[in-house]
Amino acid sequence: MRITANPLRGQQFPAVLLLVAAGLGLLLANLPTHDAIAGLLDAHLAVPGTALDLSIAHWVSDGLLAVFFLVVAIELRHELTHGELDSPRKAVQPAIAATGGVLVPILVYLLIAGGPETASGWPIPTATDIAFALGVLAMFGRGLPSRVRVFLLALAILDDIIGIVFIAVLFAHDVQWLLFVLALVGAAVFWVLSRLLHAKGHPLIAVAMTVVGVVTWALVASSGVHATIAGVMLGLVMAPVPAGRTRHALEPTVNGVILPVFAFVAAFVVIPAVAPTELSPAFWAIVVALPVGKIVGITVFGWFAMRIRPRGADPALPFADIVAAGALGGIGFTVSLLLANLAFAADAGLRDQAILGVLVGSLLALLLSAVIVSLRARWYRRLAGAPSGERVASDRGAEDA
Repeated sequence: MRITANPLRGQQFPAVLLLVAAGLGLLLANLPTHDAIAGLLDAHLAVPGTALDLSIAHWVSDGLLAVFFLVVAIELRHELTHGELDSPRKAVQPAIAATGGVLVPILVYLLIAGGPETASGWPIPTATDIAFALGVLAMFGRGLPSRVRVFLLALAILDDIIGIVFIAVLFAHDVQWLLFVLALVGAAVFWVLSRLLHAKGHPLIAVAMTVVGVVTWALVASSGVHATIAGVMLGLVMAPVPAGRTRHALEPTVNGVILPVFAFVAAFVVIPAVAPTELSPAFWAIVVALPVGKIVGITVFGWFAMRIRPRGADPALPFADIVAAGALGGIGFTVSLLLANLAFAADAGLRDQAILGVLVGSLLALLLSAVIVSLRARWYRRLAGAPSGERVASDRGAEDA
């Protein structure tokens, strides 16, 4: 009997699903269905006996997305301890490239939208959507060497770390430190329980972990720190074996439900009925900073990193491969959408235009990267079919590029 792999554990299908969900949200927001869906998303659900009273839209961005960040944190921990970033030798090159992929988009954004009303949006174009970027690479990059994927994965993970820091530091307001300290205590209890689960595997311990995890999330959400940080805290402290099983169990739900629902809700914005010249500078800054700022920053800093690689490091990536990775890095999407919501939370008009900027900028980066990756993959496939002497000469030429 043939067993079909779950497409929600792959890279291509979840990326397509995200794009469809965002497109559907944008479409329905601009049809007569807008008022009914907007009323549903604005409806509040409160937890009896607590101060938690959130709209459905906020339950999605603060609650469901915390589960996504739990999975992200588990992946981060694995890569930092046993994966592509587990040593300075492995991390230095993608770290330098990721630095350029953050600094240059910030500079581009501030040059275009550095005014007092829009300057707070500078973190928005710094993110890279790992799922989307790897999905595009899988769809169009057949034939590319695995080193390109490893480099992209490493710099996207570092981007995620930076995005998490931005969320935790920049968007915490009126922090209730007692509640946050209690949340840290909850994370410590979760750490202990996860190690007990690793040793004994008793189902009651798993239930206790779930309860402690929910309580920790509620404490973080009530403390003034963004609720998704709870997912990060819990994912980082979980023991490796339970963490791996949790990630495996949650991956289809995250890819098939949580991220598409968030994409739909985040993209549910009305397109302004104004001339392009009347759009906010924030919109244009994000549209330019994601595809252009990312590709320039990652390419320039990545090329420099390849020139100074430490002894024992992998061979340098050819310049054209770094360009391909830079183009893929411009697909901000999930984290950029969250940052847009947070940066302009007090101004719904600016927030909606920033979200549109993320959608347009990410789409441009997606199209640009699809073209560049396809051309590069075709070159490698052609090279693979060339005589051995020609392949050696081409490899040397690419290495020197």
